[in-house]
Amino acid sequence: MLNSRGLKAAGIAALITLTTVTAANATQAPTPRVTESAAAVVTLRYDDSRAGSWQAAITAGVASWNTNVGNVKLVKAAPGTRAEIQIVATNGWPQATLGPVRPGGQVRVELGSQAVTEGHDKTRITAHELGHSLGLPDTKPGPCSQLMSGSSAGTSCRNAVPNATERSRVESFYANGAASRTPADGRVLVDAP
Repeated sequence: MLNSRGLKAAGIAALITLTTVTAANATQAPTPRVTESAAAVVTLRYDDSRAGSWQAAITAGVASWNTNVGNVKLVKAAPGTRAEIQIVATNGWPQATLGPVRPGGQVRVELGSQAVTEGHDKTRITAHELGHSLGLPDTKPGPCSQLMSGSSAGTSCRNAVPNATERSRVESFYANGAASRTPADGRVLVDAP
């Protein structure tokens, strides 16, 4: 049995322990913070609801850009929401509006089946047309290693990955969210041979 002096000492010890535990937990609590690089990523939504049989190629083309460019991210728009990039399937040659598209702006990508009939790869076509939306013009004629060489690389070319120069140009267009202040070019580029 504790006397009043013992109870007082036990109470002080408990108070010190509680204060120490509380202080330790307070310093270990994570501090949420937004990094500069996370804040600088520009998110662009795309709507492929009218792209028919191009879904797998769109998924792969989007993944190519998302993997290779750090400051812009393409995400599928939720049904009923506005998308900056409208992707549709057509019977003609692929074509797209030249960007860089701004958040809240709008460009159109037409994935033409005529190029597939001629033997061109669907994923390369998709990644190439998305490149136009992100601000890259054609670089024709060009080698297969240049995504933006498009059909001039020939039907055997399956490269759907932007090269270092193409990646660098897109990243410069979207640096520090700059695409929000830079208007899209607006020309429609048709990728026929």
